[in-house]
Amino acid sequence: MSIHPIDYRYGSPEMRKIFDEEVRLNLYLKVEAALTAALAELGKIPKEVAREIRKKANVRFVKLARVKVIERETKHDLMAVVKALTEVSGISGKYVHLAATSYDIVDTAQALQTKEALDVILTKGKKLLKSCLTLAKKHKDLIMVGRTHGQHALPITFGFKFANYADKIGNDLEALRQNQKNIVGKFSGAVGTFAAQQVLGINGQTVEKKIMGKLGLKAADISTQVAPRENIARVVCDLAILAGTCEQIAKEIRNLQRTEIAEVSEPFGEKQVGSSAMPQKRNPVDAENVCGNCRVIRSCVGPALENIALEHERDLTNSAAERSLLPTIFVLMDDVLERMNKVVKGLKVFPENMKKNLELTKGAIMAEALTTELTKRGMVRQKAHDILRKSSHKALSKNIHLKEVLAKNKEVLKYLEKKELEKIMDYKKYTGLSTEKTEQIIKKWQNF
Repeated sequence: MSIHPIDYRYGSPEMRKIFDEEVRLNLYLKVEAALTAALAELGKIPKEVAREIRKKANVRFVKLARVKVIERETKHDLMAVVKALTEVSGISGKYVHLAATSYDIVDTAQALQTKEALDVILTKGKKLLKSCLTLAKKHKDLIMVGRTHGQHALPITFGFKFANYADKIGNDLEALRQNQKNIVGKFSGAVGTFAAQQVLGINGQTVEKKIMGKLGLKAADISTQVAPRENIARVVCDLAILAGTCEQIAKEIRNLQRTEIAEVSEPFGEKQVGSSAMPQKRNPVDAENVCGNCRVIRSCVGPALENIALEHERDLTNSAAERSLLPTIFVLMDDVLERMNKVVKGLKVFPENMKKNLELTKGAIMAEALTTELTKRGMVRQKAHDILRKSSHKALSKNIHLKEVLAKNKEVLKYLEKKELEKIMDYKKYTGLSTEKTEQIIKKWQNF
């Protein structure tokens, strides 16, 4: 029976499978098999024993249901796995889990899980980056209103807007790629000193290196009973940052889709329904969904940071939190990336409404350009600013064009002729380096 929405509503089957309970058990068994193989190579257990344990160390032999029965008796999840594997391994079972502690298995299996999940995120993140770059390139010259504090500010291009988003996504993905080095396993024993391995007469670091080599992982440079939780916290924090960038894009699309702005619209299916009551509605549901799930993603940051401060060489307070937060953040981030890519790839853009909105302030959007031009021609900058401030407010209050007000201002006419106002107030010539910066960002990330 499914209870949590990440079981059935959010995320791809690919990502959900990584955190499936039986898959996790199989990873525990895979790590146990790597341990026995390493011990056999070092001559500490018979090779036929290692072969038998490796043969039985999978969910075809070790059943999840049996592990749960044992766990109810032992009150210890990993010991239940050890006992279940021992049961099916016959006489070879006496060597199962030799010189290991629970979190040698758990942390190493969790590293395998995290590594695979992060690979999925990076792959889907690159698709979203490509979609943003495609949109930026297509609309690098499409002029629209730039807004600050929710108000019309200066003209920009739509491509410039998405170049900003693309650069953020690229940087977020690069940070996550760098975090791959923080995904480490450990096999240093109950307090991190390799003491049990020494009893067997072997170098613990040699065993650890062999095990990690078999699993394609790197070992923590030093650990206690657990690998440093700072590593997990860094991954979680950087996933939350990526989610923040995705939410910014989603929120902008929602705002620009407002009826009174109507500059873009997320894709809407032929049979899609916006409201059970209002048939006309075309709600930005995917963008809204992204914003909602990003809140949950950010909520995972707190527990990940709090898990760092474990007591002495380890306590159990990280365990329950990580069981919840890691599947949650990865499954939801997976869902966010898929939705955002669908929205960005299918985004409807309405240039005619962008042009209409540029005219809403009746020239006031060009007040900065006029202030700068007047200053260049000799007027004191603060005086020019004050004249444009008062003139803009007057034009808006009287619902007339700013150039009409300025054409009657004697102070302005000392520096500008009336016919020059039209030229200076052409917003098509006041997008600065929007196109150039957009092209720079496309070049920066096109081969990422």
